[in-house]
Amino acid sequence: MDTSLSWIKAYVPDLDVTAQEYTDAMTLTGTKVEGFKELDADLDKIVVGQIEKIEKHPGADKLVVCQVNIGTELVQIVTGAKNVFEGAKLPVVLDGGRVAGGHEPGQRVAGGIKIKKGKLRGVASYGMMCSIEELGSTKEMYPEQPENGIYIFPEDTEVGADAIELLGLHDVVFEYEITSNRVDCYSVVGIAREAAATFNKEFKPPVVTETGNDEDVNDYVKVSVENTDLCSRYCARVVKNIKIEPSPKWLQRRLSSVGIRPINNLVDITNYVMEEYGQPMHAYDLDTLAGHQIVVKNAQDGDKFVTLDGQERTMDKDVLMICDGEKAVGIAGIMGGENSMITDSAKTMLFEAACFDGVNIRKSSKRVGLRTDASGKFEKGLDPNNAMSALNRACQLVEELGAGEVVGGAIDVYSKKKEPVRVTFDAEKINRMLGTNISEEEMLGYFKKIDLDYDAETKEVIAPTFRHDLFRLADLAEEVARFFGYDNIPTTLPSGEATTGKLPFKLRIEQVASDIAEFCGFSQGMSYSFESPKVFDKLLLPEDSELRNAIPIMNPLGEDYSIMRTTSLNGMLTSLATNYNRRNKNVRLYEMGNIYIPQELPLTELPDERMQFTLGMYGDGDFFNMKGVVEEFFEKIGMKGREKYDPNAGKSFLHPGRQANIIYDGKVVGYLGEVHPEVADIYGIGERAYVAVLDMPEIIPYATFDRKYTGIAKYPAVTRDISMVVPKEILVGQIEDVIEKKGGAHLESFNLFDIYEGAQIKAGFKSVAYSIVFRAKDKTLEEAEITAAMDRILSGLEELGIELRK
Repeated sequence: MDTSLSWIKAYVPDLDVTAQEYTDAMTLTGTKVEGFKELDADLDKIVVGQIEKIEKHPGADKLVVCQVNIGTELVQIVTGAKNVFEGAKLPVVLDGGRVAGGHEPGQRVAGGIKIKKGKLRGVASYGMMCSIEELGSTKEMYPEQPENGIYIFPEDTEVGADAIELLGLHDVVFEYEITSNRVDCYSVVGIAREAAATFNKEFKPPVVTETGNDEDVNDYVKVSVENTDLCSRYCARVVKNIKIEPSPKWLQRRLSSVGIRPINNLVDITNYVMEEYGQPMHAYDLDTLAGHQIVVKNAQDGDKFVTLDGQERTMDKDVLMICDGEKAVGIAGIMGGENSMITDSAKTMLFEAACFDGVNIRKSSKRVGLRTDASGKFEKGLDPNNAMSALNRACQLVEELGAGEVVGGAIDVYSKKKEPVRVTFDAEKINRMLGTNISEEEMLGYFKKIDLDYDAETKEVIAPTFRHDLFRLADLAEEVARFFGYDNIPTTLPSGEATTGKLPFKLRIEQVASDIAEFCGFSQGMSYSFESPKVFDKLLLPEDSELRNAIPIMNPLGEDYSIMRTTSLNGMLTSLATNYNRRNKNVRLYEMGNIYIPQELPLTELPDERMQFTLGMYGDGDFFNMKGVVEEFFEKIGMKGREKYDPNAGKSFLHPGRQANIIYDGKVVGYLGEVHPEVADIYGIGERAYVAVLDMPEIIPYATFDRKYTGIAKYPAVTRDISMVVPKEILVGQIEDVIEKKGGAHLESFNLFDIYEGAQIKAGFKSVAYSIVFRAKDKTLEEAEITAAMDRILSGLEELGIELRK
């Protein structure tokens, strides 16, 4: 956002500051000035001169000798410009003066070029006549400048006057960095309001007078808005008998000062009001609108539309269009159509000022590949209550400049009026926030300067609708701090109660998982959540596996990163393979990362993001080492129940005889096993590798950090060892189920201490030995009680075909 100081002074007439003072003060009150450019910085001793006499140069065919009246004297200047003539009034830089640059646009020289008297081909010259480029500007900003040659002033220009003043170059252009929540500051009026408050000067906004003849605009055009969500307000007025001609110099100079090229009076008025009010406008040739109608509605997928720049663009159903009774005539908030542009033959035009949805404009602009000054403002989210004011201002300028006859009345389709926000005001709380002692009256004075009203009965500050950033007391405190002065706020210590912070329960569980893994020798790894669809084949997943239902990424970096992962194994196996190929021995890795399980495809709701605790290793260690890490983790997070292992896990990527689902309280909470040899070979792992994956959302409900104290046992424990001959297909987990179920209330613990297979055991069987401990809390156990418990256990074991070893 750029503004010129002269334009700001039009609304803050008492403002009298240097460029640096303005920059520093505005930045401190929250309107950050990135920098400024003094248009006359390298211009000196340049006045209006009038050529009294022109003679040919005696020694050069392309040069002429001019006698120039500069108001106080006649000076001789030699020039090669072809457009000079006797009586011409033009800018003249005198001996010792400076110009900004050379003849070509952009040839500005730091510090300017000093002009000295001298001789050209033997003839004395006491100055130089200037083109606009030599004054640091361009023909685009001064369209009256000849294509090649010296700038010529109008005939009524005063000889000897300050040429820089007449050209509007005694000015400063400021560049601002405006935050997106201060939409009001994307206008000259908004910046001027801030400047008036900053320097404590009176703010005088433009006075808009009533315009229009006795006719009714509704007799000229009809407007309907089909999508009021994307177009909250649409205002329109009609101007007839339009006269297209150059704008007056003051209007051209203001537009030029902020980098906008003057074109003609109608285009310049729309650009001027857009800069002044921050409200983009558009003009249509009313005679080209079929049925003299305006319909605001969405385009259809595949619609083609040619914009004012002559480019054909493809629309979709989310792009909002401005249409007439038959066709589209503009892309709402972005650019009008070639089929309704204002030409020199236009007689009647429709002025549009509307408020469109900022998010939709931003997305539409990106989809159609077109971003304009108008779309850049609409993207910020404009104030709908500003639209009619801007439209009336434009019509006022039309009448003042004689650009046409404004038809009476206005069309205003306003679906839901935006009301001012009311914020409860509490001066005491604001002082506590800021650490200040500012009176309520002083605070209200700050608010009044920026057009915030105050309701004394309800003690509420009423924020105007152009202030999108005021919703709560903290926002009011910021306004007070801005104008009180951040540098005036004293240093104070914060006050409040000290509280003890801690991690949420879920993160504490994940932290324990990381700690256990690292205590057991694992190093943390991280892998991408984006994967290739080829991963499923590498893991030997069946074609009907649910894991193949992965979410595709709309804008992938490539096929290898085109889906969201549904299993964490690929990243782990890839990391193990990388370490193996680099000849690292005894590698242990773990990862805490999400997988993404869709409810259905294509997505209609957010996927289920499930945290997975993944462990992987090769080298020293086997299946039972991995199992021990899992059990250690369960114990640390308070899962005191006994986990079970189901060997019928059915994981295609694990060894069919060395895998198991981990079951707790009847639910599968994870799995572990040896990587299938074929999968290991695909990944390039040349030795046995083991993995375990724990589904954290299933585990967390069972976790607890509560610990119940149990006193030291007063009564002795009794231990019984049993050695059994067990069929090979019977798992120790089944034996432990029997011991736990039949052991009774006095069963304290049991422990497997031996498994043996060999010549002394009959074929198809194995020897398994357990140590079983009994203890009562209130007495010493008698032999009969222990024997009864052991008999129940043995009886249950016999039902599984287990015999005591003899």
